[in-house]
Amino acid sequence: MVLVPSTMAPLGSPAPDFELPDAHGTVWRRDDFAKAKALLVVFLSNHCPYVKHIRHELAKFAKQAQADGAAVVGIMSNDFEKYADDRPEKMLEEVEAVGYTFPYLVDESQAVAKAYTAACTPDFFLYDADRRLAYRGQFDASRPDSGIPVTGADLRAALDAVLADRPVPPTQRPSMGCNVKWRPGNAPPYFG
Repeated sequence: MVLVPSTMAPLGSPAPDFELPDAHGTVWRRDDFAKAKALLVVFLSNHCPYVKHIRHELAKFAKQAQADGAAVVGIMSNDFEKYADDRPEKMLEEVEAVGYTFPYLVDESQAVAKAYTAACTPDFFLYDADRRLAYRGQFDASRPDSGIPVTGADLRAALDAVLADRPVPPTQRPSMGCNVKWRPGNAPPYFG
């Protein structure tokens, strides 16, 4: 496992388009969520300890965010041929086990991860109603074995601000987690 921070893409950047299947084969597009007041795109992995650490709170957070008018999408971009725990059938098991209420999509080509400059799992990208990047960074300050409770406080503050049409707090700390598992020869230039 290589531990890396998120890239901290420039605020105000437009949300890249995507057209990805979930593990059932249903194709989802960014514009399927056009009516939502906010769009949260989360890059996930089933096997990463950093995702496992927050996954139950993330499921609760996402359910509440959806109730508040935001759309939430999970994307798995890892090389699942090499990392069998991230295979689509394992994604279905994860959705069931954790209770994710959002589409959990397969980015087999890894093109969407590159478009978003995703670097780690979990990696969070929150877009406003105009689909401009308002927040990128950590769920909260908790990390595995840190003793800090998982609350989602940083992301919650950002989402609350976006939903209320208020400025998002300017202090944004990078997410930290396992690196995206790039297929051989497919790692982007920003992956060091």
